[in-house]
Amino acid sequence: MSSRSTPSFGQNSYWPCPAKLNLFLQIIGQRSDGYHLLQSYFQLLDVGDQLSIIPTEQAQISFSCSNPSLQNDDNLVVKAANLLQSKSNTPWGAKLHLLKKLPIGGGVGGGSSDCATCLLALNKLWQCGFSLKQLAAIGESLGADVAFFIYGQSGFVEGIGEKITPYPIPNAHFLVIQPSCSIATSEIFSNPLLTRNSKAITIRDLKTLSLPFDGFNTLQSLVVDSYPLVKNALEWLTSRSSTARMTGSGSSLFSVFDNQQEASKIAAQCDSSWQVFVARGVNLSGLHDELGYTFESQSSG
Repeated sequence: MSSRSTPSFGQNSYWPCPAKLNLFLQIIGQRSDGYHLLQSYFQLLDVGDQLSIIPTEQAQISFSCSNPSLQNDDNLVVKAANLLQSKSNTPWGAKLHLLKKLPIGGGVGGGSSDCATCLLALNKLWQCGFSLKQLAAIGESLGADVAFFIYGQSGFVEGIGEKITPYPIPNAHFLVIQPSCSIATSEIFSNPLLTRNSKAITIRDLKTLSLPFDGFNTLQSLVVDSYPLVKNALEWLTSRSSTARMTGSGSSLFSVFDNQQEASKIAAQCDSSWQVFVARGVNLSGLHDELGYTFESQSSG
């Protein structure tokens, strides 16, 4: 840990919480503690939520959110701030406000990304001195996907989501839609019909997938069978794009395009009840550049 100087108390700053997509996803096993072993490619996007942080001299952590349903002490942003405060023994606090733009329960990593941004930004603002590896270890206790956003590089993901191999691919544009329903990840992963024994692939096999345009999601059929709104939206999107598929455990769906114009054209035709956005894939998180982090190896898992 580095020595501390005094933070800029009362100074407001806004930090991006980037979304992600699962360009492919499969479950290859389950641990004795119930956690599922997955393989996926996590694609960072250039859109997401935004987190406002004002460091305070008082140790209190306060939190507000543009979505009132998320404004509670169970929010991962609050948990992240409290945990970092405890781990670092900092005497300072913060006023936090989350501008929620991403779909809730959509499989685009919103909650985990919000959590990671909180850890990354407060680590700098409070001058805690933790490395990315140390922050990832802290974040893993809050969610399996948090480590991915801590490291901030698109790549091949294994284990329960904590083993990340950076793997840059050509940037593309994505149309993301969420029909008017949210899906709890725990609901899908506890379903007895879930396929848990897919054949494992290696990072070399990614070359045969022609990412980001090719891909698959072994959870998709289960979700489609259980959620008519997802089924109807997927059928609609598939009729307009051959790359349509689900991200994570749903309910968000996406298609891949060569350019923003094509994606925006389809976006304009979407049902008014859907939450819709167009984004560009990126290999490195812009948040890390803004905060001055150096990308580190994740090989230790």
